[in-house]
Amino acid sequence: MLRLGLDIGGTKIEAQLLDDKGACLLRQRIPTPNQQYDTFLDAVTTLIHHYRTEFPSPFSVGIGLPGAISPDNGRIKNSNILILNGQDLQADLAARLEQPVSLANDADCFALSEAVDGAGKDGKTVFGAILGTGCGGGVVVNKQLLSGPNAIAGEWGHNLLPGYTPEQDGTSQPCYCGRSNCLERFVSGTGFATRFNQRYDTAFSAADIMAAKGQGDHHASTHYQHFIDALARSLGSVINLIDPHVIVLGGGLSNIDSLYDDLPAALLPYVFSDRCNTKLVKAKHGDSSGVRGAAWLPGMSA
Repeated sequence: MLRLGLDIGGTKIEAQLLDDKGACLLRQRIPTPNQQYDTFLDAVTTLIHHYRTEFPSPFSVGIGLPGAISPDNGRIKNSNILILNGQDLQADLAARLEQPVSLANDADCFALSEAVDGAGKDGKTVFGAILGTGCGGGVVVNKQLLSGPNAIAGEWGHNLLPGYTPEQDGTSQPCYCGRSNCLERFVSGTGFATRFNQRYDTAFSAADIMAAKGQGDHHASTHYQHFIDALARSLGSVINLIDPHVIVLGGGLSNIDSLYDDLPAALLPYVFSDRCNTKLVKAKHGDSSGVRGAAWLPGMSA
């Protein structure tokens, strides 16, 4: 069966059509219309009709997007594409296309992609963790995406950083969600750079900090070591709760190769076991994980 996936982003929409073995048959990108909802629907519908013209055989449609689908009314909430909030996107697209449409959060799609045919494909339980602008996540068991009554399965980024103290972790970090010291403020790429710049009055990016560390800068090295410890605390809580076989890391910070050498030992003090057998791996599909996971959605969400 052919599967069409769409990854809805703030500036672009990417579409990929996969065959039953996961090979991409056609990839396209268009700008995201973000001013009017009807214009957005028109653009998505036109894009999908183009695939129907190119590939007459029926295909399923799955869509990943920022935000969540409310389990109470099916409408979009918490999306940074503001025109989608409050809209029943799934029903509206299904009516226009005259076929079912599957929707999920983009972090869930990332996790599903890597669990189906990515870096976590050999794991029964997979936790996908994004270390990017924020810290999204998703949980997949037996190649099935988990969802619950609040539509927040895998949303680890807005738990408090385990064991936070000002002495160990620095000044309190307010989060846009209204709380303080969410782990996202410490282990996302944004948090990693922001806290360094707060402390040392610089304007470094995460890449700048890692470059300085590579050149032997003491401040950058110390900051990186704290990041490793904070990430170990954060992932240790995930391991203690769901005991995944594989944790797949995505997002910009997942490209720091030393993470995969330094994290395993750092995890041990925070895991309720005499050893940690959970595999920590880098995402296989990179920026394409979201759109591929969207394609896999139909029939693979519990």
